Amino acid sequence: MKKNKSSAITGAAFLMATSAIGPGFLTQTTVFTQQLAASFGFVILLSVLLDIGAQLNIWRIIAVTEMRAQLIANTLLPGLGYFLASLIVMGGLAFNIGNIGGCGLGLQVLTGLDPMYGSIFSCIIALLIFWNKEAGKAIDGFTKLLGMLMILLTLYIVFKANPPIGSAIRHSFFPDKLSALAIITLVGGTVGGYISFAGGHRLLDAGIKGTGALKDVNKSAVTGIMVTATMRFLLFLAALGIVTKGLILDPANPPAAVFKLAAGEIGFRFFGVVMWSAAITSVIGAAYTSVSFLKTFHHAIEQYEKIIISVFIVLSTLVFNLIGNPVKILVTVGALNGLILPIALTVMLIAARQSKLVHSYKHPIWLEIVGWLVVVTMSWMGYLTIAKWIA
Repeated sequence: MKKNKSSAITGAAFLMATSAIGPGFLTQTTVFTQQLAASFGFVILLSVLLDIGAQLNIWRIIAVTEMRAQLIANTLLPGLGYFLASLIVMGGLAFNIGNIGGCGLGLQVLTGLDPMYGSIFSCIIALLIFWNKEAGKAIDGFTKLLGMLMILLTLYIVFKANPPIGSAIRHSFFPDKLSALAIITLVGGTVGGYISFAGGHRLLDAGIKGTGALKDVNKSAVTGIMVTATMRFLLFLAALGIVTKGLILDPANPPAAVFKLAAGEIGFRFFGVVMWSAAITSVIGAAYTSVSFLKTFHHAIEQYEKIIISVFIVLSTLVFNLIGNPVKILVTVGALNGLILPIALTVMLIAARQSKLVHSYKHPIWLEIVGWLVVVTMSWMGYLTIAKWIA
């Protein structure tokens, strides 16, 4: 029992982390490193602090209420849960089209297989995991394995790229330049949209809930952010090593160029493994979490959960193969996911004050303050980003 609980805690952390580490994550990190150089380290550091503030609030309130986010929202204001669910599911579907595309690209790099066939093969792998008799354990094990593999391969690329570590550390605390778009995109890509709730809902499904489980919930949430941050920093350092040498990255696929320029052909193959791992785990995370936002609305949805998840994955694959996967759409959806976060987090913070939901639980004041700071910060940066788009 203790082993199963420990596995679920780590599994929820890796589900959240690998949901965040997708094709968009790899591209955004590389592109922003090109733009901000060593100062991008500060953006990552700030985003990690915002991520932790958001995740601890959301996961704890889900655990204490023992309810999924959409039910919490509907209890606060009838219909609000449906609105929140629609935002999450639409964002999850849009991201999943990109994730499926990333699967195809990763296998193309590895094997030369056409991305269409690679995406279909990956779709089948994801379906097999969900149709496993013990799907929860299968998801936990799969995301943990591929999460660690991505980190180890990227660490090798960092070693080969030989980045200026001292400059990266210094500018992570004292940046030369900043970008509101970079911050909102990173936070949106790490804890925005469905990703905010991936681990929290997974812990709920694993029976880790109630005030007695808060220590485990905290551990899982922080572990998830740290795994994501580790991957982000490693990719940043690898890209920085290439950029500071004056080498030019291929604009069509910047992260692939980093791996290839750092370690040649083997680096390019490693990128294929990292891209496929990032994409397939994100497919699983997006499908699982998006459908978890629907299954409480009608008993039939919960009864046929695996079928609906399968439809979600197959639909994403069909859309990708019919209309493609423009990179610009992925980056835009990433930023929009950051705009969903203030709405979702506001709902959870208000819920934390409702005795009908949390009963005798007292949400820590410091955590509440941090949560509202994240809401204000992300709302302001969202405003700046939208104003820039309009202009």
